[in-house]
Amino acid sequence: MNEILNEDKVMPMFVTDKETGARFELDFSRESVVFAESRGFDLAEVSKFPLIRIPELFFYAFRKNHRKVGRNQTDALLNKMGGLSGAALERLIQLYQQAVQYGGVIQVDEEEEKNVTVEL
Repeated sequence: MNEILNEDKVMPMFVTDKETGARFELDFSRESVVFAESRGFDLAEVSKFPLIRIPELFFYAFRKNHRKVGRNQTDALLNKMGGLSGAALERLIQLYQQAVQYGGVIQVDEEEEKNVTVEL
C-alpha cells in the first residue's frame, strides 16, 4: 500500500525569491487544508474566481512549512513572480487534492480499517 502511495505522490513545489534568496517549500497537509477550508476556501472556485482564489491557494500552500509567512508576503511574492504559470497552478491543485485524499478523511483502501469498525 505504501509503495502505491509513494509512486503516485505529487512532490512539493519550491519557490525562491531571487532578491532575498529565501526558498519556500509549498505543500499541503491535512492541517493546512483544514486551515484553508475553515476560512471559506473552496478549491472548486479557483477557476471561477481566479483573481481571488489563486492568491489564496498560493498563501495556503505556505501553511504546512512556513506558518509565519503572512498573506501580505505571499501576495507580494506572487506579484514579483508575475503570477503563477499554468504548470505551477496545476501542481498546487494536485498537492491540495493529495492532502485531502491521504489526510485521513477519505480512505484510500476501504478494506484497511484502523481501530474502529464501520458497518454499512
